[in-house]
Amino acid sequence: QVQLVESGGGLVQAGGSLRLSCAASGRTFSSATMGWFRQAPGKEREFVGGIGWSVSSAYYSDSVQGRFTIARDNAKNTVYLQMNSLKPEDTAVYYCAASSRPLYYSDYASPNKYDYWGQGTQVTVSS
Repeated sequence: QVQLVESGGGLVQAGGSLRLSCAASGRTFSSATMGWFRQAPGKEREFVGGIGWSVSSAYYSDSVQGRFTIARDNAKNTVYLQMNSLKPEDTAVYYCAASSRPLYYSDYASPNKYDYWGQGTQVTVSS
C-alpha cells in the first residue's frame, strides 16, 4: 500500500522559514512527479510546486516563486519543500502528492493528475 506522510509543519512568524518533508513508502517514486499543494480554510486546493526526477525540473506557482524550493532525495524516497520569507497568506494545510508516472510541466498544477496524496500538515504564519 502506497503511503505519503508529510511532516515539518508548525507555527512560524512572518519572515521565517519551515521545511516540510514528504516520505513515500510502498513503492519507488524516483521516476514520478511529486507535487505540493495547499488549502486554506474556505479556499480551493492550490498548487504550490512540483518536481520531476531531476532538480532542474522543479516548477512553482507565481505566489511562491523565489521563496519556496522543492528538492527530492530519491535514495530516501523523500521530497522536501523549503519555505522561506513566509507570509501570513501562506497559512494552509500543505499536502504532498505523487503521480504514478512522469507529468508534463503543463500538468503539474492539476490535482487530478496525481494518484497518491498525503494526509497534510498544517502551516500557520503569524503576522
